[in-house]
Amino acid sequence: MSDAELATRLARETGERLIELRERMLREDASPWFMMDSGDALAHRFIVDTLQRERPDDAILSEEGADDPRRLSADRVWIVDPLDGTSEFGEGDRDDWAVHIALWERTSGNGGELTAAAVGLPSLDLTLSTSPPPKPPTRAARTPLMVVSRSRTPAVAAFVARELGYDGVRLGSAGAKTMAVVLGNVDIYLHAGGQYQWDSAAPIAVARAAGLHTSRIDGSPLVYNSRDTWLPDLLVCQQHLADDVLRAVRNFTAQ
Repeated sequence: MSDAELATRLARETGERLIELRERMLREDASPWFMMDSGDALAHRFIVDTLQRERPDDAILSEEGADDPRRLSADRVWIVDPLDGTSEFGEGDRDDWAVHIALWERTSGNGGELTAAAVGLPSLDLTLSTSPPPKPPTRAARTPLMVVSRSRTPAVAAFVARELGYDGVRLGSAGAKTMAVVLGNVDIYLHAGGQYQWDSAAPIAVARAAGLHTSRIDGSPLVYNSRDTWLPDLLVCQQHLADDVLRAVRNFTAQ
């Protein structure tokens, strides 16, 4: 089984288990907090157990696990978010949550690249992978749509939307927002204000496979498996929009 096939299988099967868990807990009238904690624990344990069995020599960086410093010298590191959008999962009737599975591999020197990934959208019965890659989204004949967080709109995103005349929509998990760009439902995902590497590794790899622009909001590369897991901002968009968005970000920072 290839790494991409393993990532896809893991994202899909983890999602199936999470759907079963949520449906059972909804029937039992479990509290949202208990549902969220149970989902995080179930997904993390299943993913880690499977990776340790299938790829025993690889390191793992998971949101729900302790950081293992051995990953910094490892040649292969799985970066996973077992349940991205835990709050949306706990609400019981939302579909904007995801499962992230990504593989980072060391290249020459101390650098590395994301080489295989999958993002599961279990409530939509959909898993997107780097192999086969998604078809590039078509250029929509509409005012570009920017997706932002449900809870707050970063000031830079609000500025960019106003300056460029974009419309906005809100979604939950980072994976769901990135996949909305991949699927062509929206055109731009601009985030600032804080994330971690596991929040974006798999979605970014899938977005790249679909031919989308991916970067930090200053245009610099997104770097994974660094010592500091904090990765505060990102931009995912259709290629023809990238220059305009990056220019608008520069205008914001120059204020």
